[in-house]
Amino acid sequence: MQDLTVRGTKILLINPTDSDAVGNAVKMANQANIPVITLDRQATKGEVVSHIASDNVLGGKIAGDYIAKKAGEGAKVIELQGIAGTSAARERGEGFQQAVAAHKFNVLASQPADFDRTKGLNVMQNLLTAHPDVQAVFAQNDEMALGALRALQTAGKSDVMVVGFDGTPDGEKAVNDGKLAATIAQLPDQIGAKGVETADKVLKGEKVQAKYPVDLKLVVKQ
Repeated sequence: MQDLTVRGTKILLINPTDSDAVGNAVKMANQANIPVITLDRQATKGEVVSHIASDNVLGGKIAGDYIAKKAGEGAKVIELQGIAGTSAARERGEGFQQAVAAHKFNVLASQPADFDRTKGLNVMQNLLTAHPDVQAVFAQNDEMALGALRALQTAGKSDVMVVGFDGTPDGEKAVNDGKLAATIAQLPDQIGAKGVETADKVLKGEKVQAKYPVDLKLVVKQ
């Protein structure tokens, strides 16, 4: 990052893997008067001119609405949450809670599994012991969904529907194989294209929005 600030960089587009860790890099760019655009995940420190990401709140609601469509109003559900404090986990959870309220779900448990497949498996195994009557699982990403799926398969609970989020290759394959009920697919090509378009506007001195939401797609077995 220090190298970039002395190279005459005009603008930075950052796709953070960690919202907290990237903060210092953003602050460094701020000090060098280099505008920063974040993609997909926000930075918790520093100032950015624009943030471009999937509409995670809407995605969480779409997932919940689909569960209601298949499992019914008042369904008994479990939510596997991502890493606490990340914008993705917070927003996807917020959208899912909108669906919970709208469809009067009975939320048996909401626990973090840190966007990790192995943790998704372990957390789901523990929750199944306490809540064997679960009807549906919403996992805030496909990795946790696939872990939860493995736990359900091991327990012989093939009737429990699992909905993931991201539309990863593994997630979409599991949907097409009839294992995952659905995944909410992000459209990274659109995020990238919007990022470049926004950077171009900033460099030309044009006004840009503080946030650009990008569409999502519900992926179910065809």
